[in-house]
Amino acid sequence: MRFRDRVVIVTGASLGVGRAAAESFFREGAKVVLVARRLGPLEQAAKEIAGREDHERLHVIPADVAELDSLRAMVEGTVERFGGLHGLVNNAGAHFRGPLSTRSPEELGVMVDVNLRAPIVLTRLCLPHLQAATGARFVVNVASLAGKIPLDGAATYSATKFALRSFSFALAEELRGSGISVSAVSPGPIDTGFIMDELHEVEDIVLSQTMCTAQDVADMVLDCAGDGRREREFPVGGGKLATLGYLVPGLRRAIKPALERKGAKVKAKLIRERS
Repeated sequence: MRFRDRVVIVTGASLGVGRAAAESFFREGAKVVLVARRLGPLEQAAKEIAGREDHERLHVIPADVAELDSLRAMVEGTVERFGGLHGLVNNAGAHFRGPLSTRSPEELGVMVDVNLRAPIVLTRLCLPHLQAATGARFVVNVASLAGKIPLDGAATYSATKFALRSFSFALAEELRGSGISVSAVSPGPIDTGFIMDELHEVEDIVLSQTMCTAQDVADMVLDCAGDGRREREFPVGGGKLATLGYLVPGLRRAIKPALERKGAKVKAKLIRERS
């Protein structure tokens, strides 16, 4: 029960990683605020998470994280309901796949707003309440291996995740000694609708990495919230390879064809299994 009576906001909490993280925090004693755009799926998630247990530790707030007023209302609603705030998980994400030239300016703006602007602004709005709380407090940002190495075919998404990791590390230094930790979680492909519902559009190289589950990522989120580690990644080998490819671009170009062939085989198998 690492998080008994801790108040935690989780964005993108109606499904996937956010849902798994919200349930894991709840199981470990936290009071959890579930945030997503639609009320219906949020209420269903809360009902399933609570089961026969005390649902008073769960609160749902329908909100679009791309809207500033929604972010303010989210924080105010959390403090009004539970009297304070101890943790924030910035998990909500948006990804419109394909080369930059194939995406509209509006789609590009949504990715920047949801993946980067919202976590930065929401963290800022939460900060006074985190500072006022006692005990260990945390911010965990869900980034991506795409934020460790430039991913062509997903330039804007990759850029937002690079920036989110940089924000996390810089803010961690700003808050050093304050009792507030800031961490990034950087998974590769995750077996959720975020990828599985768009298999035909997913870049082949993405699927060259070991697929993880939503619970795998949720476990990393809770571990970072618990120990304040700067970053966790999955798969670990994929994270090291991404860092090496970033530092040595020539190496990345050399091994990219082999990784794309491996990913294409994985994609074809997944598509066959789902057909």
